[in-house]
Amino acid sequence: MDKSTSALATAIGNRVKHERQSRNWTLDQLAEAAGVSRRMVVNVEQGAANPSVGTLLRISDALGIGLPALVDTPRPKPVTVTRSGDGAALWSSDSGGRGVLVAGTESPDVVELWDWTFGPDDRHESEAHAPGTKELLQVRQGSVTIVVAGEAFVLEAGDAVSFPGDVEHSYANPGSDPARFSLAVFEPGVGSGHRPEADDAAKQPNEGV
Repeated sequence: MDKSTSALATAIGNRVKHERQSRNWTLDQLAEAAGVSRRMVVNVEQGAANPSVGTLLRISDALGIGLPALVDTPRPKPVTVTRSGDGAALWSSDSGGRGVLVAGTESPDVVELWDWTFGPDDRHESEAHAPGTKELLQVRQGSVTIVVAGEAFVLEAGDAVSFPGDVEHSYANPGSDPARFSLAVFEPGVGSGHRPEADDAAKQPNEGV
């Protein structure tokens, strides 16, 4: 990992560990609630992993804080400004593509604003998000192919689309030129749907932290 990626991974790890310990959850309890392995939680907390966006969503949803809060430090002010270049780059490709989370709101109704750049032949697969999730996308440069629940849509610069994010979907740049798009994700009720087994487990003695 480069310096900026390593710093982001460390910040995410510290936030995950803080949120987990504030709930008196063990590593196993968070792993079970998020549907990921214990080893993944350990690696994330230690800043040693470069987890996928899907994994970070699972962990942030399990903690009930949402992805924007996971990658940023808590701020008491109602207005948060993200300067150009200061967003959290949570996805990258060998061709120079980047998925940058540039802004977001706090739970329970979380809105994420992303700036995506795709190099030639770049593709990002996204698993189904939490029920009720919606996405809005507008292409700013080039051509982007969106596949939602198996149906493909080709968008050119200026085109926009809205679709459910609680089904499998993907974004791709099939062309030879770079593509860029803005993406907004709305995820309602973050933190209101913890798995019962995780909540029950959290009441048990705190071991193996």
